[in-house]
Amino acid sequence: MRRELAWRARLVLALLIVALPARAHQIDAATLSLREVSAGIFQVTWHASSASLQQELTSPAVFPDGCKLDGQYLDCGEHGLNGRIAFPWLEGTLTHVMVDIERQGQPRLLRTVTAASPSLLVDSAATRGLAAVWPIAVDYVALGVEHILTGFDHLLFVVALTLLVRQRRALFVTITAFTLAHSLSLAATVLGVLHVPAPPVEASIALSIVLVCAECLRPVGSLTQRAPWLVAFAFGLLHGLGFASALLEIGLPERHVPLALAFFNVGVELGQLGVIAVVTGVGVGVARLGLRQAWLRPGLIYAMGALAACWSIERAAAIFGS
Repeated sequence: MRRELAWRARLVLALLIVALPARAHQIDAATLSLREVSAGIFQVTWHASSASLQQELTSPAVFPDGCKLDGQYLDCGEHGLNGRIAFPWLEGTLTHVMVDIERQGQPRLLRTVTAASPSLLVDSAATRGLAAVWPIAVDYVALGVEHILTGFDHLLFVVALTLLVRQRRALFVTITAFTLAHSLSLAATVLGVLHVPAPPVEASIALSIVLVCAECLRPVGSLTQRAPWLVAFAFGLLHGLGFASALLEIGLPERHVPLALAFFNVGVELGQLGVIAVVTGVGVGVARLGLRQAWLRPGLIYAMGALAACWSIERAAAIFGS
């Protein structure tokens, strides 16, 4: 018994040490706007959410050959703005850069650049039809997957649901309810129908993890265990508000908001299904290899619950301290 308690304590401590410094959405965002004021000449506006990033980068990007930056204006001559815009400083960061290009007489172009792909190819001929939609699909699906994998509170909630619901059919129904709920609140917030302050939402998301972890440790018979889909739907509405906060910070293409929203949601679901597959696969693998220990599952649940409780206290303090 003492050995099991010791292992649980070690697992809780290890997870707290690794993940406590992490925050759900502490990712810098920046915007590079290029507005064509005359043929081949663009006004450059650079804005970063971090004051240090704003001050450090006198030239936020490496522009295509043939384009010369002079103060706040980029002169690309008669060939126009065509070629690759690179952001070499993005490597090794978690910053997202929204590139906003407005050409005279052409549709507005918005693309998101991250460390995984720190450059984009700009072609004035490829701004209509499928050529304009495809980059949005790629960008926002990738952002959705990334948001689940780097948003540790959402990640832990999905893991906790997977540990709570043992039967595959019940898990499918539960995850479907969670997906439907956060899709609704995400869309309502992004489209301006709903507005809820971020601090209470973030605190409630952390508390949702604590509740599900507590339910994982209870004897069978509680409402959450009898109807996990109901609890998943209720908390899914909260998590959707958190997704919306991150998506609005990143930015959305003005003419393709519904598409970007849909593709971001697809990315979130792909990331979510990937997490469930990994957790389920690890559980099956541990059982088949005979490595299952009585303390392992409750130890992991205690660790996640303790971490979420720390987040809850920290975020609640931020609400009353602001």
